[in-house]
Amino acid sequence: MTESKVWLITGASRGLGKAFTEAALAGGERVVAAARNVEPLEELAAKYPGHLLPLSMDVADRQGVFDGVERAAAAFGGLDIVVNNAGGMLYGMVEEATEEQIRAHLDVNFFGAVWVAQAVLPHLRARGGGRLLQVTSMGSGGGMATVGYYGAGKAALDSVSEALAMEVERFGIKVTNVQMGGYNTGLFTTGTTATEPLPHYQALRTEMEEMWGDTTGPEPETAAPVVMALAALPDPPRRLIVGSQSFDHVLEMDRAQTELYRSWEHLSRLAPG
Repeated sequence: MTESKVWLITGASRGLGKAFTEAALAGGERVVAAARNVEPLEELAAKYPGHLLPLSMDVADRQGVFDGVERAAAAFGGLDIVVNNAGGMLYGMVEEATEEQIRAHLDVNFFGAVWVAQAVLPHLRARGGGRLLQVTSMGSGGGMATVGYYGAGKAALDSVSEALAMEVERFGIKVTNVQMGGYNTGLFTTGTTATEPLPHYQALRTEMEEMWGDTTGPEPETAAPVVMALAALPDPPRRLIVGSQSFDHVLEMDRAQTELYRSWEHLSRLAPG
């Protein structure tokens, strides 16, 4: 019988994080579920005694993250799979956001993920390997009005995680950017900080809201089987788009970007570098 793995999942109290937690527990795994508010995890902890440890942790607090990871590793004797999922949304135009809003957003969506990665690597290395799944976004390849800072944080995490994957592969640690499509996670409601609107952007704001529409997307649990399968792969990809519609959309964006590069190739080639 295969021994169960130990998971650490951040942002585990709602949305994708909770769905991943439930899927891992249902598969017989042991999970440390980290969140700022662990109260929503109480019922799940009662259902899986000895297999789930709710852990109060704010990923924006670097020392708190390192202390929390130590408790997580001690709880079940190590760590095997880490899902860096905690995040939020800063909704608004680039000009509208305050310094406080921007820094608070990146403290969670980028720096928080970096702190978790730094804290867990010694434990994964001591284990002889493991998985680090960095939850980013299918839209992190390019910016879009009203969600520019969200895309920026995810793009930065994508980039640094690619570097990290190269750095730790020789230790048996596999890093994957899990580029999520749109799911009904509450990101645009409970997980959102909004800017103070400037009137100059009202027309564009209305256009974007019409484009987003009222569709909430599939339920988070529909994405969980992909993450479970990904975590079990002996040689996982460094990037994976999660979602059939998102996959098609990214391919179309890539084709459009390639065409754009080609249309200006003559200008690019004026320089020798």
